[in-house]
Amino acid sequence: MNLSIQIENQDGEKIYPFGITPADILKDSPIENHRDIVAARFNGAAVDLSAPLTESGRLAFIPVTTSEGLEILRHSASHVMAQAVQELFPGVKITIGPAIEDGFYYDFDSPRPFTPEDLEKIETRMQEIVKSKLDFRRMIMSRNEAIDFFRDKDESYKVELIEALDADEVSLYAQGEFTDLCRGPHVPNTGFIKAFKLTKVAGAYWRGDERNPMLQRIYGTAFPAQKELKRHLELIEEAKKRDHRKLGRELDLFSIQDEVGPGLVIWHPKGAMLRYLIEEFERVEHLKRGYQMVMGPTILKKELWERSGHFDNYRDHMYFTSVDNVDYGIKPMNCLSHMLIYKSKIRSYRDLPLRFFELGTVHRHEKSGVLHGLLRVRQFTQDDAHILCTPDQLNDEINGIINFVGDVMAIFGFEYTMELSTRPEKSIGTDEDWERATNALQRALEQQGADYEINEGDGAFYGPKIDIKLKDALNRSWQCATIQCDFTLPERFDLTYTDSDGVRKRPVMIHRVVLGAIERFLGVLVEHYAGAFPLWLSPVQAIVMNITDRQDSYAREIAEILRKEGVRLEEDLRNEKIGFKIREAVNQKVPYMLIVGDDEMTNRTVAVRKRGDRSTTVLSVEEFLSLFHKEAANRS
Repeated sequence: MNLSIQIENQDGEKIYPFGITPADILKDSPIENHRDIVAARFNGAAVDLSAPLTESGRLAFIPVTTSEGLEILRHSASHVMAQAVQELFPGVKITIGPAIEDGFYYDFDSPRPFTPEDLEKIETRMQEIVKSKLDFRRMIMSRNEAIDFFRDKDESYKVELIEALDADEVSLYAQGEFTDLCRGPHVPNTGFIKAFKLTKVAGAYWRGDERNPMLQRIYGTAFPAQKELKRHLELIEEAKKRDHRKLGRELDLFSIQDEVGPGLVIWHPKGAMLRYLIEEFERVEHLKRGYQMVMGPTILKKELWERSGHFDNYRDHMYFTSVDNVDYGIKPMNCLSHMLIYKSKIRSYRDLPLRFFELGTVHRHEKSGVLHGLLRVRQFTQDDAHILCTPDQLNDEINGIINFVGDVMAIFGFEYTMELSTRPEKSIGTDEDWERATNALQRALEQQGADYEINEGDGAFYGPKIDIKLKDALNRSWQCATIQCDFTLPERFDLTYTDSDGVRKRPVMIHRVVLGAIERFLGVLVEHYAGAFPLWLSPVQAIVMNITDRQDSYAREIAEILRKEGVRLEEDLRNEKIGFKIREAVNQKVPYMLIVGDDEMTNRTVAVRKRGDRSTTVLSVEEFLSLFHKEAANRS
């Protein structure tokens, strides 16, 4: 046996004893703060610092300050939480506990729901475990040994997980007396988990299936340092204040009522106006870019959904009905009608590209457990478009959509990131078509000079896609825009055009949305602006209010003038003190309050108070309108 191995890292190549650990190599490394290193990557695989190295290869250390290191820290924290729960509440069964984007969670099968007081106890016990600096120890067991191990502990969920694995061996991790099924890696010991907080409890079905038992999910978060945790908790509190469900009630925008059904939105006057403004903005922007308005039916025959592949690949998310003994599918997408419009006449290469745009209302059978205000609903409207073009036009069209998205996001003040999502396991189409489509999207991203990540296996079932995730005022990511390249459905629906050589050829179809679901985008927008919409988007742009009844007629006259000039306003002529009226207008986040008293009535002026200001400015009606129209036109 060779008793030495050659390891390459940032310091160069060295010969080390067989079985040396990354922790041993780290001791001699010039890295300034060894305590920042939580794991390592050896020959491309993430490993514990305590893992013995038994072959030559490339070693790189993983600092906790990287996204990968932070994920390892948070996953380790979830194990500590599970240990604390089982020590405090004997009989509770453990299931899974992954790291997630902003923290971690663990699902427990508990005889009773956890309370806020329970969370405090769990957190206290976690702190004790952290202070004990218990080592995370990795163990390898055969599949059958691991099944017996967890069966002896009455951990039926772990047994089910192992039985579903196609592996001869599995890895387990232990800290203290607690042992869990896990691939790892983990931080070296519990003492690395310095800054953490348990945030909430929620219900979750085992494996996300409503037919399975309801579990108790405890959420938490962890950071390398207390200052980062403090900042995160402040953002959580700010997010609670901005919650679109809360603001939706306070600003009287929308409601979701049990007697109507979950995931079905009722738009109140102000919310309907907000939605109208966004939709009208969309129509104007699409017409400027050469799109044609179209509209398709809500239900289409089932055989069409079978031909498109939706029935085989998407039917769990669809609703079906029967009319005169004919089966229909309620549309979850708008593409079928758009293809039928294309096919309604003979097309020439001179007609292309064709850009069909529809604010199309769709229905999707979402599980009740994932419904969330406007962000996840069962009926929603997409700013859906389908572009049919020649293969030679494909690159320009994709670039045009990316530029369109950039223009729109700039108007709302959103930064964004992009991902290229590739072929999923369940899909239709040939390998050649998928490769052509993926290459087309990737080429456009590179031409844009865009930073993007590859999201393996998350494309649509008919084609790869670019997913665009916007970042809001709290730096949270939201999936909105998407660009999907499809060579397959034009084949299935026999879409053709006559090329310049007289030969019939297949067009390429691009499925795309810019804002995505209007409901979802409005939910994001409410939270982004905290309900204080810019003037051009505000459902109510101004409130005219009088100080006493003597100014009633003048206030109504001013309101009439402003309405004719396109100002969306309300009148508050109630017999209430002006301070009370102002407070209500402030709470409603109205951009302008126009106050009229005896002086204003005499001088034919208004006292203007802008949202966020405590002082007023006296202006003539003409001066106010000039100021108003300039601000509205700037969309600021």
